[in-house]
Amino acid sequence: MNIRENYEYWIKNLPDGSPLKDDLLSVKDNEAEITDRFYQEIVFGTAGLRGICGAGSNRMNDLTVSRATKGIGDYIIKSGLDISRGVVFAYDCRYHSKEFSYLAAGILTAMGIKVYIFPSLRPTPELSFAIRELNAVSGVNMTASHNPKEYNGYKVYWEDGAQISGKVSDGILSEIQKYGFFDDFKTLEPEDAERKGLLVTLGEEMDRKYLDYVKSLSRREDSLLDKSVSVIYTPLNGAGSIPLSRIMKERGFDNFRLVKEQEEPDPEFTTVPFPNPEEPAAFGLAESYGKDNDAEVLIATDPDADRMAIEVRDGNGRYQFLNGNQTGALIINYLAESGKAAGKLPGKYAMIKSIVTGDFGKTICEAYGITVFEALTGFKNICGRIPETEEKGYRYFFGYEESIGCAPGEKVRDKDGIAAGMLIAEMAAFYKKQGLTLFEKLRKVYEEYGFFAERQKSFVLKGMEGQERIGRIMDRFRNKAPSAFGGFEVRDVRDYIKGFEDIPPSNVLIFSMNDGSWFAMRPSGTEPKIKFYFYTLDRSDGKRSSDKVKALEEAVISVAEGVE
Repeated sequence: MNIRENYEYWIKNLPDGSPLKDDLLSVKDNEAEITDRFYQEIVFGTAGLRGICGAGSNRMNDLTVSRATKGIGDYIIKSGLDISRGVVFAYDCRYHSKEFSYLAAGILTAMGIKVYIFPSLRPTPELSFAIRELNAVSGVNMTASHNPKEYNGYKVYWEDGAQISGKVSDGILSEIQKYGFFDDFKTLEPEDAERKGLLVTLGEEMDRKYLDYVKSLSRREDSLLDKSVSVIYTPLNGAGSIPLSRIMKERGFDNFRLVKEQEEPDPEFTTVPFPNPEEPAAFGLAESYGKDNDAEVLIATDPDADRMAIEVRDGNGRYQFLNGNQTGALIINYLAESGKAAGKLPGKYAMIKSIVTGDFGKTICEAYGITVFEALTGFKNICGRIPETEEKGYRYFFGYEESIGCAPGEKVRDKDGIAAGMLIAEMAAFYKKQGLTLFEKLRKVYEEYGFFAERQKSFVLKGMEGQERIGRIMDRFRNKAPSAFGGFEVRDVRDYIKGFEDIPPSNVLIFSMNDGSWFAMRPSGTEPKIKFYFYTLDRSDGKRSSDKVKALEEAVISVAEGVE
């Protein structure tokens, strides 16, 4: 069927008066909107589904959720896994998250698959932890993570606690595609599922286990910490509020305060442009609180609390946003210093980073004798390498990527904003005891390892036309790239489209320059954008490094902008 026929098919099959039918009727004269809703089926890609809520095959709604859930259930059964081990469900504060979770639970329990479900919002890292703690076969978090309020998502995890990838993702997609959106998927009411022992509600016992695990990641004794350090935290109206507050209270951080306007769940995200702590604008209210409370560090997590970002107070009393490369390097340096002080380093440890993450953290690791492994973007790939490193005799040290995500411990196989937030507060308390702020400590780390500079640029290109332009930009750089970008001569190009060394295939290009600078580019797996990452290093001059990376960005982006 073409786009208009698909639209009419949905109109015909949706019952009169249903919200989805009314939604479609409201756009009956808007061809561009109809095209965007039906030019494709919502992509089952990076860890599952993610898209705008609404009616259509390219939207998050009851029909797309039901179809995906039935495919997942079929795959679990056909894999021969013990379905009594169960699937764990969590959800965040977004519109429809709870409803989608119970809808999916009803479909799985009707198939005889046991389901564990949290009674209210929980962070993604606790879901990953619970999967492994319960020995479940899979897990799902209904969340769109850091996306705008119009979005929701369906993050799928496997029995190792990591997001699905490879043959599991492909196998699930194959099962999903056997069904139509209007097929009759049987469901079991929650009361009936509970009575049959197929639906179990999780609560304080699992919360306590997760909180204790996070606290076990502490690296310094209380006597070495100045817990009077003032910390402001915003969960951006998401799932991080309760767990991180509990941990900090239990650890005795009395000057740990929340941004009240962003403490409670709010699917509208009323007080923030959009809930992505990777954007400095998300810290607007936190900065006001910071000034009022003389705070030394501000912490933010996204709605499902897997991403964590910070701002630190500089020598002039202003707050400086730290990107993921800087925050990751600070944590790595802290973990390495404490590991050496405890006599655990040197040792056979593995750190895992994405291929588009800078070399700041890698350089620190190598100085401490920590082996660095690389993976494709996304924590399904980063954490997916943990079993391999363990088989080689390595102990897990840390995993991170540039997009403000890290996994401080191996029991959570995804980004863990709660554990990262606790470590940031602990670091601030440790260095305060030594008379240093985090800003001052970062400067010292730069002076020791070199002034790494980085910049990012994204083109947001929505819809079918945007997707096609992204493809043309990648083709231009892949097949007709210049031999130099401005004053930067290209030394070599790594094209991951067919894989590279031990990295699986992916649509990523990395250009290395003669002076050691480099940049990477790739289409996003979860958003309608193409992303560029730029990196330079100067051993002694931070401004020179920053100027150089800006020049590299301008030269590369001018080429990309020329692709219509």
